[in-house]
Amino acid sequence: MTITRILLSAVLAAVLLSPCASHAADPVNLKTAKYEYSFLSGYGITHRGFGETRTQVQTFDNIGRFGWFLSREIGSGWYKGRHELLVELPLHLVVDPKVSPMVGGYLLGSWKFTSLDNWAPYVFAGGGILYVDLGLPTMGSRLDFSYQGGTGVQYFIAKNTAISLEYRYHHISNAGTATPNEPLNSSKILLGVAFFR
Repeated sequence: MTITRILLSAVLAAVLLSPCASHAADPVNLKTAKYEYSFLSGYGITHRGFGETRTQVQTFDNIGRFGWFLSREIGSGWYKGRHELLVELPLHLVVDPKVSPMVGGYLLGSWKFTSLDNWAPYVFAGGGILYVDLGLPTMGSRLDFSYQGGTGVQYFIAKNTAISLEYRYHHISNAGTATPNEPLNSSKILLGVAFFR
């Protein structure tokens, strides 16, 4: 079974099994929602030669996300949107060079565009901390820091429910708190499902 089939199966299962999917009697949409609950899953790989990254690391990524909308719609035209604060709990399962989990927490700011009927593009940036135990001699600490930024789009399949496709640039290092300090600069492609309340 390919990674794409696994990801699509996970998204479909989340849509069908989520308790949020059964509350169709109380619909909300992106313009009136107060909160967003999302689950994202996908693949990441480091870019050897980008910055000081020398090691190839591949990950199977799973991210639980809670979003809190901080504003009503602001602006006009194509850039009309809403501010959103995102709290994420990531599990980056390293599959190469060895199997090992990376866990932590992220705090991100996001701008979600609301000018399209069924589509919601968004941009985001932020950071957090990660516990990393890859056994790499080039990483001098197990407690590391991450910053990241990216873009994505959500397509609403119901008033309360959207599917997501997202790209993010992801950086991990110990921020100079230990030596050596090889950073892991990577790209991640994520698919997901989001529920709005």
